[in-house]
Amino acid sequence: MGASGRTLWPGPQSPASHLVQAVRDEAHRFAITGHRGRRERAREASSLEEIAGVGAKRRSALLKHFGGIGGVAAAGIDELAQVNGVSRELAAKIYAAFHG
Repeated sequence: MGASGRTLWPGPQSPASHLVQAVRDEAHRFAITGHRGRRERAREASSLEEIAGVGAKRRSALLKHFGGIGGVAAAGIDELAQVNGVSRELAAKIYAAFHG
């Protein structure tokens, strides 16, 4: 209620309405961006960590070396074996996990 006891209803073109819409839109953008990031990290983690012998450190090294899960999936056995901590045997397991 306003100071005179009346209810104020700003119109759709009111600066107050625009401010509320901007705050709402920014809150939604922030929430959606955070959710997408968590979902992507979960997807990357699960596909590599399901492979026996690949833990958090090796997963991190692989993702850093190849720039993401797509690079890891596209790499050959020899390329995978070049990553620090990845043996040729483990490289073959990783390759097989992505190429069936």
